Amino acid sequence: MKPNIHPQYKEVKVVCNCGHVFMTRSTMEKDQLTLEVCAACHPFYTGTQKIMDTAGRVDRFRQKYGLKTKEAKPAEVEKTKEAKPAEVEKTVEAKSADVEKTVEAKPAETAKPKEKAKVKAKAAKAKDSK
Repeated sequence: MKPNIHPQYKEVKVVCNCGHVFMTRSTMEKDQLTLEVCAACHPFYTGTQKIMDTAGRVDRFRQKYGLKTKEAKPAEVEKTKEAKPAEVEKTVEAKSADVEKTVEAKPAETAKPKEKAKVKAKAAKAKDSK
């Protein structure tokens, strides 16, 4: 190998804009390296996320696509908790009527023998409940 062709590998002081300072080794000619983001302040490593809303762009996006803000979610939860029992019963009845229609709509000829008996029993129950 040729002598004196490799750079000097020396200790360098690393300073981040957040104020974090540490030492490392580098082949840089300078004694200090200045960073904008380090492991102490980067959102990936810290687990924090900062949304920078420049000129209301996040709000415009949420309005455009009908997304609600985090503040609106607790109000929705309260509304669903206070749902009227009559409305709940109506939706349950509507769903059960749809199920009955699909059971009646299934042709008994294409079904297997056990399924035919089940279909007939459900149809009889539906007629009796009306």
